[in-house]
Amino acid sequence: MDVFEQALRESVDRAQQAMLAAQRDDRPFAADQHASRILDLLDRALENGIDTVGWVPASAWASVTSAVEETG
Repeated sequence: MDVFEQALRESVDRAQQAMLAAQRDDRPFAADQHASRILDLLDRALENGIDTVGWVPASAWASVTSAVEETG
């Protein structure tokens, strides 16, 4: 894993933890912002040919996609 990929993965992990914390603290707007950040980071990885399978567990992925569906 190169430095760019590692930085993206760490950023996804941080955003995921922040999203889950916001959900626990009943801060839906903040949770949605973090979910959007996750999607932005995954898009950046895809644009650079980085395989992100497994970066976001299925349980968290459901939260990410539901946040987008609510705002979309």
